Amino acid sequence: MEVCQVLHMNGGRGEKSYAQNSLVQRKVISMTKPIAEEAITNLYRNTFPASLAIADLGCSSGPNTLFAVSELVKAVDEVRRKLGHQSPEYQVLLNDLPGNDFNAIFKSIAGFQEDMRKQMGDGFGPCFFTGVPGSFYGRLFQRKSLNFVYSSYSLMWLSRVPEGLEDNKGNIYMAGTSPPSVLKAYYRQFQTDFSLFLKCRSEELVAGGRMVLTILGRKSEDPASKECCYIWELLAVALNEMVVEGIIEEEKFDSFNIPQYTPSPLEVESEVEKEGSFTIDLLDVSQVNWDAYDEEVHQSEAFKDGGYNVAKCMRAVAEPLLVSHFGEAIIDEVFSRYGEIVANRMSEEKTEFVNVTVSMTRKG
Repeated sequence: MEVCQVLHMNGGRGEKSYAQNSLVQRKVISMTKPIAEEAITNLYRNTFPASLAIADLGCSSGPNTLFAVSELVKAVDEVRRKLGHQSPEYQVLLNDLPGNDFNAIFKSIAGFQEDMRKQMGDGFGPCFFTGVPGSFYGRLFQRKSLNFVYSSYSLMWLSRVPEGLEDNKGNIYMAGTSPPSVLKAYYRQFQTDFSLFLKCRSEELVAGGRMVLTILGRKSEDPASKECCYIWELLAVALNEMVVEGIIEEEKFDSFNIPQYTPSPLEVESEVEKEGSFTIDLLDVSQVNWDAYDEEVHQSEAFKDGGYNVAKCMRAVAEPLLVSHFGEAIIDEVFSRYGEIVANRMSEEKTEFVNVTVSMTRKG
């Protein structure tokens, strides 16, 4: 599977779109905001750049795209006002794979800039936007052209499905029943991809530039631990049911694997140290509920079904991968079953995503 051609979130603004089903990701951006704000304001205080180039890698589309960037820009503006400095010019570089709905982003920029001007008042900006399609497992920007790199919930996606997963039958990801060779293959692919990512960013960031990454991960050192693999195991249960009923061919099911790796803090730290271009300033772990609406006080009836919410969120993320492998005809049925399975498990146990956030500085 050519991941860079088929991996993208569901576009548009419809009911099944990522734009309408990305509240978990927004919560994670908010939870980790203090770390990113501290990094960018420290960078600003140390250098007072006349222009600030900020790259958001894996920006996706929908409300979260500009939300993350606007929080960073606001944090810098607050500091520069207190210090009585002139506003830097902002260059915001939004990157994702070519299948991303960049048109939706571009259409929302004029309104976003207008809102920012109202909020920030005179003396702010200007703020320039550029869309940069391409894989972040390669160079995307000119040498030493970036001051700050940000990425949230993107780096768990691998550049490809690892090789050597033939024995992972009955699973679509790492699972308790996966043989050790499968776990090793996934880890090796993560190491290759993440070290390449770090090398490319080290060339693009200026000395002293900062980078803050939040990756869907795990606390445990067991790569097949439930805290990171369970959500995919339950999707495998739904697909397996459909194999048993003859709706999906067994061969088709056995040849499908998710191109993702959810690292532990130790694995992230180890790759950063091995690559050698960055100093880690902070390594943090947080958790967020599978069901983004779980803690909402005024839930409308539509959002009280946790399994349905999680299934919609996962569909917005995984549908393009599933469609490219199984075709479109089975998708509604898959996610209908998945929603029921998830609801059943959520009623019996606490289900959370684990986030690993790392803040680092490009060595001089």
